[in-house]
Parts: sequence; structure tokens; C-alpha cells
Amino acid sequence: MAVTFHAVRSVPKVANASVQIVTTDVVSSGVPGVDPGQLENAGFEGKAKQVHTWPSGGRVNALIGIGPEADADLQSIRSASATIGRTLGRNRRVAVELPSDLSLTDDDMRRALAEGAALGAYRFTSHKSESESLKLSRVDVVGGAGARKQAALDLGAAFAEAQMLARDLVNEPGGTLTPPVFARRTAAMARRSGLKVKVWDEAAIKKGKLGGLLGVNRGSTNPPRFVELIYQPSGKPTGTVALVGKGLTFDSGGLSIKTGQGMMTMKCDMGGAAAVVGAMSALSTVAPRCRVRAFIPMTDNMLGGDATRPGDVLKIRNGKTIEVLNTDAEGRLVLADALCVASEAKPDAIVDLATLTGACMVALGPKIAGLMGNDDTWVGQVEAAGSSSGERVWRLPLPADYKKMVESSVADMKNIGGPHGGALTAGLILQEFVADGIPWAHIDIAGPAWSDSEEAEISKGGTGFGVRLLLDLIRNFEPVS
Repeated sequence: MAVTFHAVRSVPKVANASVQIVTTDVVSSGVPGVDPGQLENAGFEGKAKQVHTWPSGGRVNALIGIGPEADADLQSIRSASATIGRTLGRNRRVAVELPSDLSLTDDDMRRALAEGAALGAYRFTSHKSESESLKLSRVDVVGGAGARKQAALDLGAAFAEAQMLARDLVNEPGGTLTPPVFARRTAAMARRSGLKVKVWDEAAIKKGKLGGLLGVNRGSTNPPRFVELIYQPSGKPTGTVALVGKGLTFDSGGLSIKTGQGMMTMKCDMGGAAAVVGAMSALSTVAPRCRVRAFIPMTDNMLGGDATRPGDVLKIRNGKTIEVLNTDAEGRLVLADALCVASEAKPDAIVDLATLTGACMVALGPKIAGLMGNDDTWVGQVEAAGSSSGERVWRLPLPADYKKMVESSVADMKNIGGPHGGALTAGLILQEFVADGIPWAHIDIAGPAWSDSEEAEISKGGTGFGVRLLLDLIRNFEPVS
């Protein structure tokens, strides 16, 4: 059941629960209408992640803390609001009061609230015979009605819905979400969302000389797909942004097979593609001024009788060749083709997302994505989008002298470097397939695309990381001069 958000002036009498998001400063000076002794006995001080609930007249009342006023930011609001979805999800209608003592704008807080509450209520139950269903269907946000206040809530809800679509795709098993199924679901979304769509079947992929995608697919009985999506704004476009997402619907590692433990979450190896599909699904609502094009290679990486062998050489669409020494370094092979096709469309900028390297997780852990690129201004826009969306990225270098690590004696390059700097050498390989003069950014989401636990707005399993970042980036896109 989708959660809807409504701007209202006061707490409706029919609300099943009433929530106030508060800072420690407010609690220490006294929450209006709440007995200080009650909070003291409960040990509630308004610290981040603290929740205090009590019944009153058939309604559940709750206080959710976000810590000191000086430390509060939009992520604090998003995290507190996610608690509403999880803790109070059995209530059909919840009213929420945002803090009034913060320097954050009301529009931004409302958007963050809608994102957090919807994402906190997310559940993936498609394959459960029995599941606990949440009743939450409506959140009333107290503090005034009007078109602008409602628009901020609607924007946050659209961002959340797009991210939940990405989560659904990532959480779907690899044996169910095969490349043809993924392509069909993406095309159906495109038609619902008013996007243009083109699906390349295996014959078209062969004709298009996408050698990287074909090489990775050789060990599979499921044919590959390559999907293009186009969003066209109503007015004159301010430019064109190209999105590229890695769509490995399952990654066994190929002949360089992963361990059993290493394969357990590999249905998430299409997290980059899922983020792109999710972001594209919201564009008709978000209505950015720029044109947006998406390029999504889809395959799984299996061990069939004619699977690509270590030592094989693949020719990518632009004619460059790659010696495959590790078939588990397959993402860069399919992205190479996609970056070539995206470059041919001559966009003003490209950004790709991929669950690409374990090395990036070693460097940045499970919650922060690695960011690389060839243009400081464009990378700066991506950094700003990560900051405003709450999806953290950290810039990593692309050292030109590290290209020696991927030199091959039999091809233009090999698909792996040495034992160190794996995230960087992967980025350097991708850079070879971006046409000269096009600003490009690469986001390695190997860590944050999947979570083993729930925290704030993050769900267990597929997180949909990157959707909010992409939507912020597109909304605020400025062509690089």
C-alpha cells in the first residue's frame, strides 16, 4: 500500500497517531503539552534515534529525537521520519509536526520527511506466503496547507517511490529477474511514465558490435538485452544528461567463480541499472528542464560451456580490445559498450553507476560510494547532489600513471590491474570508452547498494542507493562550459 502525504494546518481528530520530531534543546526547555516528569522517567532526552510513545484518548502519541539543534540536518529529518514508517506503521493515519527551531527550510524538511517515512515503511514481500502488512497509508504533515507545502511533500514522495522501485528490482531473485524480464519491466515502466524506450534484443546487440556485453553473456542461457530510455522535457532542453547503469542480473563470477558466500547477494549486481530505472520513472513528476537519456546493458554472468575464458580478448563497440584475465571483473566490460553508445548520443554529460569493485568497499566501507571523473565541475555537481540527497559519495583519483597496471601484451588493455587500487584501475578502464570532450562521472556503489540491516531510511537488502542522488543531479543540472 502506497503512503500518501498531505499538508494540513493542525492534527486531524481522525489521526491514529500524532508525532513530534524534536531536538534535545526543545526537550530540555520543555515540550509543550507533555509532562517533563514523564519524559524524565522514560529517559527521553531528544537524542538522535530516541523514540518515546504513550497512549492518550485512543491515539498513540510519539516524540522522535534528532539530537542537538546545532547538529540537525536534512538527514536527521529523513532518519527520524523513517522511524515513523517502522515504529508506527500499524497505524493507518499518522500526523507529524516538524521542528520549528531549525535553520533548514520548510520545503526541504517536508521533502526529507516524505522520503524518510515512505522508505521506512518499505517491505519486500513478493515471495512470502505470509507477511505482516503495514497499515500506514496516510501521513498528515502539520504546519500549514497550500500548494507549495504540498508540492514539497509530493516531490519527496516521488523520490521515495522511485527508490522503492529500484529496491524491488534489486530484491528480485536473479533467476526471476532475468535480462529479458528486466527489460520488459523497464519498458512497461517507460510506457507508464511517458518515456521513449528502445530494447535491443540479442540480434541487435550483435549487429551493434557490443562485444563486452556479448562476451559476458556467453556462459548464460538467458539472452542479453540493452535498453535505451529517453525523457524529453516540455520546453526547450537546457542540455542532455546521459545515465548508464550496470545491469548484471546475477553474477556468479563466470569461470573465475565466486565463493558460495560471495554469491549470496549477487542478485544486487544490477543495483546501478535499478537506480537508473528508478530515477527515470520519476522524471515525469519531477519535470527537470534537461533531456535525460539512459543506457542499460543487461545480462547475467554464468558458467555455461562456452563461457568467456581467462585470456580471451573482447572487442568493444568503439573498436578497442580488452584481454579478460578475470571473468569476475565483468561489469567494466558491459559498461564499456554502454559508455560508447552513450557517447555517440553526444550528451552534455555522462554519469554511470555500478556495483563495480570490492576494492571500493575496502576503501570506503559499506555506506559511502566512490566517485571518479574526468571533469572537476561535473564531479562537483555530483558531489553536491550526494550531499543534498543524503546519499554520500567520496571522490577518488584517476591517476594517469596507474594506466600501466592495465596494459596488456595482446590487447589494448586487460580487464584487471594489480593487487592494489582496484577501484581506480576499473575507473581508468571505463574512462577509455568515454568520447573526448564529454564530462563523465563514475559512481562505484558496490558498498551502499546492499545492506544487511535496517538503519534510518535504509532497508535490509537492496537499498536503491543512487536514485535520490540522480534525481537531485538532474533537477539542478547545469551544462559544463
